[in-house]
Amino acid sequence: MPKKLIVKKILAIVIIFATVTAIVAYYIKKPDLFDELKQTPPYIVALLFMLYLAFIGALALINDATLKLCKKPIEPKESIKVTMYSSFINFFGPLQSGPAFRAVYFKKLHNVDLKKFALATLVYYLFYAIISAVFLLIGIVKWYILPASLIVLIVGILYLKFSPKMLSKVKLLSLTYLPYMALATFAQIVIQVVIYYFELRSLVPGLGLEQVLAYTGAANFALFVSFTPGALGFREGFLLFSEKIHHIDPGSIVVATTLDRAVYVLVLLTIGVYIVGSNIQNQFKDLNQTVNRQN
Repeated sequence: MPKKLIVKKILAIVIIFATVTAIVAYYIKKPDLFDELKQTPPYIVALLFMLYLAFIGALALINDATLKLCKKPIEPKESIKVTMYSSFINFFGPLQSGPAFRAVYFKKLHNVDLKKFALATLVYYLFYAIISAVFLLIGIVKWYILPASLIVLIVGILYLKFSPKMLSKVKLLSLTYLPYMALATFAQIVIQVVIYYFELRSLVPGLGLEQVLAYTGAANFALFVSFTPGALGFREGFLLFSEKIHHIDPGSIVVATTLDRAVYVLVLLTIGVYIVGSNIQNQFKDLNQTVNRQN
């Protein structure tokens, strides 16, 4: 294994340990926060569970849009199956191996060109970053930036679609599906907004929608620099450093992120039971070995 990957794995373990230790210490210092966490109504937990299933569904749409951009459409059932499995190993596997697994899977089973796949994935990240940035900025300049930002987004899509210079870079993709990718990405982030809203609303008196949008934007940007499961440690850091933008106090952030992690792990474990029960893991066994060698 390359030395660089070994260092990253060690760093990931250190960051996870430090984050969990810091959160436990915070609860010990402020036990009333743990009482608030324990008082979370069961219906909220059930609602978050269902919302995270919808979130996985949105990821399946993004998978579908990615393959359509690559001119290699797949069946919805297959997209959902691959999304569930890659989400599971992305959290519990080494160094967020989900994207690598999808690349290997689509290359081997659908002969998807890796350059096309990387380019389509870059398009997704571009939309993800733009929408997250708009939501984050709403916490600074409020609602009047939203119409202007949507116009910029539309102009950007049109520019990608019709500019000769940009066309030369993305000509490998089926640009007809750019709006589909944009909408699927928007749906994913909107579901995140709803999730965070229900996690925070009992903790922050007078919680405003613009706060949740800014909170979501800050949380999302952690994914671009993270190499820990679920951006553990990185997301919390981004949320704490951006407190003056979303105006949500550290105690509420700790309780909300603890609840969020717990429900998401429960969803992934449920998916894991389904994977084992339906024997999906055996279908992906050889591909997993390929991905693990790369990591």
